[in-house]
Amino acid sequence: MEPSLRIVPAKNTKSASVQDTANSLGLHDSFRHGPRSIAAEVETGSGMQERLENWEATQDNAKLTLQRNIYGLHVPMRLMMERKIVASTSTFTSAMSPSNVHLDILMGRDESIEPADVFLGMESGPSLDIHDELRKKRM
Repeated sequence: MEPSLRIVPAKNTKSASVQDTANSLGLHDSFRHGPRSIAAEVETGSGMQERLENWEATQDNAKLTLQRNIYGLHVPMRLMMERKIVASTSTFTSAMSPSNVHLDILMGRDESIEPADVFLGMESGPSLDIHDELRKKRM
């Protein structure tokens, strides 16, 4: 956890490209800048997707930093320890989908409803038709 009060995820910096590391002949200078990586040079677009993926982690980091500044270092450490313990335990499997209610409470997601909570797993879950269940028990 890096202590930061950033609300919006930071823009990821792109590593050096061939133009940035070229020598006098226009080739990549491996001695000064290390081996060339094509994967690092490929631009993934505008960076909006990366920012959206890091949104929840950035918000959580800001909350933990505020707790640290207000109450002291023990509060975020205790919360992180509790999250780790709860995440390592088995999840509760209901009729709809598996969930970890304890972790949702510790993460602050217990009062929010997301599309995954409503639409996930209905097609692969148990049959809710009583007549089919009775037929299966008879056979």
